[in-house]
Amino acid sequence: MLNVKNINQYYGGSHILRDVSLSAEKGKVTVVLGRNGVGKTTLLKSLMGLVPIKSGSIEFEGQPIHKATPYERARAGIGFVPQGREIFARLTVEENLRMGLASKPGGTPVPAELYELFPVLKQMMHRRGGDLSGGQQQQLAIARALAAGPRLLILDEPTEGIQPSIIKDIGRVIRMLADRGDMAILLVEQYYDFAEELADEYVVMERGAVIAAGQGKDMEADGVRKRVAI
Repeated sequence: MLNVKNINQYYGGSHILRDVSLSAEKGKVTVVLGRNGVGKTTLLKSLMGLVPIKSGSIEFEGQPIHKATPYERARAGIGFVPQGREIFARLTVEENLRMGLASKPGGTPVPAELYELFPVLKQMMHRRGGDLSGGQQQQLAIARALAAGPRLLILDEPTEGIQPSIIKDIGRVIRMLADRGDMAILLVEQYYDFAEELADEYVVMERGAVIAAGQGKDMEADGVRKRVAI
């Protein structure tokens, strides 16, 4: 589904991503772990075209996309949930979800499935996004990314600042989406236990490079917890 090969990225004279390679397969959750400042968020921004890569390649469903604009990548079937959620605080929940349909024909309804995945959003459909709790905003951000029916869902630290009960709900939804078999999920996460529970495959980054990768079931045996401990 997604193949990233030897990408490099710089901020000024700083080499941020160093020959990073990874893949994300349909029906699987691929987790990217690492301490703060190792380049995880920059990697995701590079995948979405928000920052350009200096070299290397990014392929989605067999097609090169590293020169495509962010909106072209979204239209191709990539959904992105950024760190910090970035919902529209003054728009209602329903209006936020409609923003996720921007690439669809006018009048396309909000998929009913989104309210089944996150029932609280139906209860608060007409409430402004800024009035929701942090956990509810995170659910809204994920639902907005799902609105257009992506085949690859990229999430940047969805548990950050979220209460434990909603973390469990988010984990349940991520697992269910992957198990349907029609979507690949790439998850950047700091919360080790959450990542280990969901990971089919894992990648560990340090100083802008991939230093370890393997199957999720082997994370503990491979010493991943120690590699990402702060």
